[in-house]
Amino acid sequence: METLDTRIARILLEINAVGFAPDRPITFKSGIVSPVYVDNRGLPYHPAQWRIVIEGFQSLIHQEQMRFDVVAGVAVGGVPHSAALAYTLERPSVFIRKEAKGHGKQKRVEGGDVQGRRVLLIEDLVTTGGSSLDGVAALREEGALVEFTLAIVSYGFPESLAAFESAGVQLHTLTNFRAIMEQAQQLGKLDASQVATVSEWLKDPYNWKQP
Repeated sequence: METLDTRIARILLEINAVGFAPDRPITFKSGIVSPVYVDNRGLPYHPAQWRIVIEGFQSLIHQEQMRFDVVAGVAVGGVPHSAALAYTLERPSVFIRKEAKGHGKQKRVEGGDVQGRRVLLIEDLVTTGGSSLDGVAALREEGALVEFTLAIVSYGFPESLAAFESAGVQLHTLTNFRAIMEQAQQLGKLDASQVATVSEWLKDPYNWKQP
């Protein structure tokens, strides 16, 4: 029987949400140079696959026995998924701006009051964890209780995992890069040498050099 992480990995590859470019690495906002990228923003364009992702979130929630009152998404990537999940579960939904508006109430948490509420944070992708944990901080500033973050995928950098632990937040993902690379090979999107390159990058992304 196909596991959840394998199924989600295959879906992301089939809709071209994951790209491999060992010969033309890209630079993340954090400054990390990478031979691989993930862009989940196109998932809502593929409703059948997107439904499986939302159902995957529901499975993780049940599996980990998460208790929460409100679902929050980090703008912009996490918002479609948080809104869809909240709608499915019939829970209130809010979203977190990257920065407060320069006018009006100048709030970062939009959509409703989270004071004293248990909030589940949804992300599409975790790289360093900076945007997710910034979202956690914004929610906590509004009086929310945040214990869990769910993401479609994380690069799994040790530094980011340590940052979540330090913040007292459990990070759970639908898939991981081991599953993605296995499926990429099976689908013919990566050869053995490219897998080796990505594996080396994952071990030390901050100091990786293009071969």
